[in-house]
Amino acid sequence: MVDLTQLHDAILRGDAKKAVAVTREALAENASPTELVSKHMIPAMDEVGRRFECQEYFVPELLLSARAMKGALELIRPLLVEQGVASAGRVIIGTVKGDLHDIGKNLVASMLEGAGFEVIDLGTDVAPGKIVTEILERKPNIVALSALLTTTMPFMKSTIEELRKAGVREQVKVMVGGAPVTQQYAEQIGADGYSDNANGAVAIARKLVSG
Repeated sequence: MVDLTQLHDAILRGDAKKAVAVTREALAENASPTELVSKHMIPAMDEVGRRFECQEYFVPELLLSARAMKGALELIRPLLVEQGVASAGRVIIGTVKGDLHDIGKNLVASMLEGAGFEVIDLGTDVAPGKIVTEILERKPNIVALSALLTTTMPFMKSTIEELRKAGVREQVKVMVGGAPVTQQYAEQIGADGYSDNANGAVAIARKLVSG
């Protein structure tokens, strides 16, 4: 019988090979996919987030743990879909138009997946119209926008305005983040949430979905 604490520990250490191997073995032994996620994987990523906030972990450790989580989730997700298990929420994420930076966006996407959200990553340089189309097709709970340049930050505002024009603004919550973005700017453009780090983004997303 596989020891499932190994899954928790592998994600905590950022050991993707071990996380995938333990997950595969557990599934072969008919372990519950839901329990693997809720009792072992999400708590591990929550602990990773806690260590990041306490400055015991830094971005490299966060990325490694997120990668380990993602590898294990790829084996589990099809089974959750088969069972009709609801995700924590659906998030569309992208870096705004004109901005090609994706490290921060990728990290937030991975942390959200680790917290049980279904994440649709639109990549970088995402035009406002593309986000409107995706909202209409995918019906997300949250749109998460990233910008790393002061010159591309205005596209966050443009995107929110485009959502209003298209009549979909009330259907979603909008989160924003990125190096030059502040809480004040988020409030100014009418965003629903802001975080300056990936772990905080997960907390905001949970709050927005539950509220």
